Amino acid sequence: MRDEPVDVLVAGAGPVGLTAAVELRRRGTGCRIVDRLPRRLPYAKAVGIQPRTLELWDRMGLVRAALDAAAPLYGQLAYSDGMETARLEMRVPPGIPYGFAALPQYETERILEEFLARSGTAVERGTELVSFAQDAEGVTCRLAGPDGEEEVRARYLVGCDGAHSLVRKGLGLAFGGGAFADAYMLADVVLDWDLPYGYTVRSTHHDAAGRADDVLVCIPLPGAGRYRVSMLAPPELSSPPAAPGGVAHGLEGGPRPELPHVQAVLDRLSPRPVTASGLRWSSVFRISHRIVDRYGQGRVFVAGDAAHIHPPTGAQGMNTGIQDAWNLAWKLALAVAGDASPGLLASYDAERRPVGEEVVGRTVRHAAEGVRAGPGDGDGDGDGDGATLLLREAQLLLGYPASPVVLRAEPDGASPGPRPGDRAPDCEGLTGRIEAHPLRLHELLRGSEHVLLVCAPRADSPGVPELAALTRGLPAGRFTAYAVLTEGGTAPAWAPLPVFLDGGGDFARVYGVREPTAFVIRPDGYLGARLTPPTAAGVSAYLSGVFAEGSSG
Repeated sequence: MRDEPVDVLVAGAGPVGLTAAVELRRRGTGCRIVDRLPRRLPYAKAVGIQPRTLELWDRMGLVRAALDAAAPLYGQLAYSDGMETARLEMRVPPGIPYGFAALPQYETERILEEFLARSGTAVERGTELVSFAQDAEGVTCRLAGPDGEEEVRARYLVGCDGAHSLVRKGLGLAFGGGAFADAYMLADVVLDWDLPYGYTVRSTHHDAAGRADDVLVCIPLPGAGRYRVSMLAPPELSSPPAAPGGVAHGLEGGPRPELPHVQAVLDRLSPRPVTASGLRWSSVFRISHRIVDRYGQGRVFVAGDAAHIHPPTGAQGMNTGIQDAWNLAWKLALAVAGDASPGLLASYDAERRPVGEEVVGRTVRHAAEGVRAGPGDGDGDGDGDGATLLLREAQLLLGYPASPVVLRAEPDGASPGPRPGDRAPDCEGLTGRIEAHPLRLHELLRGSEHVLLVCAPRADSPGVPELAALTRGLPAGRFTAYAVLTEGGTAPAWAPLPVFLDGGGDFARVYGVREPTAFVIRPDGYLGARLTPPTAAGVSAYLSGVFAEGSSG
């Protein structure tokens, strides 16, 4: 047993666990991350990257590496019984900084792991959490690794250990749901057709009664003509479903599909004559839909597939898990430092479990309505207009309006623009005193913790100096404040806060500012508070729900 306890032990080094570790280390929190596998798996399991995830990676400082490795997703071509039935364009509206992308899971893990290594933290491979017990002061964990067993004392434990999570089972969490009867094939292959680049292809066949009885889904990957294809598995590759009470979800260890299996489905369902080649890997997988009854207990938490599993429709699973990890990590960092309010960690379950429930319900509903017609495709679920569907799939409509740590200081609808608990949208044209070109708001948020934006006509407007003084009493590095001035002109020679001019009025328009207003943006890019007029008392009321007494000045 090591002499010094670790602040946080993360079990599982997939995209979710790596995100949690990166975010903890970025905040100076001690962390160990273990994974039972000796190396990353070279499988393109989760592929779709949502615009919201790219925004978070921008804040982390690694989005460039992801964009360079990814392929764009422009839309989806849908075919039914050999005829084209729909062409969905996945173009984000103006003001959204990133579109949709395809990035194999092994590349996502590589980028995150390399970024984590820059903080001096390496994934401890071939090391598995085998048991744990918590008390009021911490968690005692048993690890089994290449050199035998080790006892580790951690202040907190985060289980990112997948659908068969030991952490979830150790907490005794209920994992209610069910499983789909069909088994599917996955394969990473090259297709030589002439369909347009960057489009997912979905093709279904229907029986005499109009029911979908065969399916092919092809998602483009980086590389010429390369796709991840999914389709129903033939009987000779289908293993029996899990026993009652078991969880049948993910890749299976039985016989793997070969190119002839893939080609047979292509011959039946491809909208163009095509030959598959260059098989990199293949597997059979099954799908379940389950969610825990709570996302943690005491000093132990679950995230990602350990908390929720569901059909891969619309590439929601990994992206949802990454946001779980983000939400939890910034709160854990404050708790470890002694700067968190008593209820801050409890807000993880209050904020993220409703999101998990919505995603599970939506993807299951979609599956029941036809995505037996296609695991891994990018359809919406039929709720709302096309623009709303696209933003929901992009995870840009997720929010926490009912969160216990979001300050709802104005009546709903009191002013236009985002409300407390909403995602903080991007905007353009912020001009500083030194920068030679205008900035996007999200550039100011990059790498930051809480950010206070005071939008007022002038730097000496009522409330600005008082809020500047308030923020100076917060924990070092936990809070940044800027003044956004709406009268244009030139920045004053001196101001109590760093100043940016909203010369083109984009900030005021996007945020619905009609009079002096303060916005508190959380580390995960959501609005914690919106205050009109901006007062020190209002900001203090928000801070008291997040920071420990004595940390807010």
